Amino acid sequence: MPPHPSWVSTYRERASHASSGPLASYLLRLMSIKQTNLCLSADVDTSAELLALAEEVGDSICVLKTHCDTITDWTERTARALKEIARRKWFIIFEDRKFADIGETVQKQYTSGYHRIANWAEITNAHILPGPAIVTALHKAAEQTIAKYNTAVHTEISASAPLRIPNYNTDDDEEEGAVGEIAVESPMDGDEADERRLSIKALDRKYSVVSVSTTISTRTESISPRPDHTFHPEDAFDTDTATLLSRLGEVPFVRSLLLLAEMSSEGHLLTPEYSKKSVEIARNNSDFVMGFIAQRNLNTEPDDNFIVMTPGCKLPPPGKEGKKLGDALGQQYNTPRRLIFEQGCDVIIVGRGIVRAQDRQKEAERYRSEGWQAYLDRVGDKH
Repeated sequence: MPPHPSWVSTYRERASHASSGPLASYLLRLMSIKQTNLCLSADVDTSAELLALAEEVGDSICVLKTHCDTITDWTERTARALKEIARRKWFIIFEDRKFADIGETVQKQYTSGYHRIANWAEITNAHILPGPAIVTALHKAAEQTIAKYNTAVHTEISASAPLRIPNYNTDDDEEEGAVGEIAVESPMDGDEADERRLSIKALDRKYSVVSVSTTISTRTESISPRPDHTFHPEDAFDTDTATLLSRLGEVPFVRSLLLLAEMSSEGHLLTPEYSKKSVEIARNNSDFVMGFIAQRNLNTEPDDNFIVMTPGCKLPPPGKEGKKLGDALGQQYNTPRRLIFEQGCDVIIVGRGIVRAQDRQKEAERYRSEGWQAYLDRVGDKH
């Protein structure tokens, strides 16, 4: 039986596939331009470590995977700084949340609480243990986040001359430091909890009349544009990565989901039947589900074009090629070539192999190069 088209098609060709959503299309095109299929699992403990790691290896990756709930000092500022690095370094953010609860709960976990994942992570993931409703719930929450992003709120505040209030004591012997204060809170949540509340303090001890006007406007531009997949003749000769990335543009403000169909830990309970059900649910929700966390290509139907991201990837140290690698906690590792070339996966996820390296930038490049060569060999070097 010939391999599925997703095995032999280039990332650029797959980006133009009719079933590819805007984010999947963008990611495939980004991978093609940057020549990387490497996702870094940023397994660190502090915001400073996370941001430093993103700066250090951002040029070598297409996706950065976070565990925001393990960052001990995570704030809105962390999310904003990470988004800025992603914009400059051209990678997508994937929060490895692994949702696995009833619909209303996962919606709150996704959009609310301390982390508000939907605001800053383009990709997240989920188990299908609760059934297909978990996908529907997360999709609805994502759509609400996009709609909210598409609404701009402008608040103008002005104050008239001080107004004397009857029976208000303005004598000089009034308690020192007593000032009038009016607090105004925006009717809609902002991106920064610490900036939601505006305080207006009088210059003296007299109250002023404060006028607050709020304008709600809707963006007219598309917030989730489909990337330009048109083949430009000059692309065949243009080797300027910066030009191609500029032509690609910034990542569209859309959200997508990966389903956990398989895991890399020893003795996991995700049976073949479970994986098959994951694929069925993905096909029924292909406008939101972009792919899977799995150990092999799961595309079997002609219209399948799901992206497979695979954890448990590690290169052996020089001189130990062929040695089976793992850790004391049941993690089993595979090489980039085995995952990309032999198993048909699309993105390799690497954590400790890079994070704990003495030269993380150099090691990230080693993984990027190995993964990219395995991809070129798989598609016949027609990239």
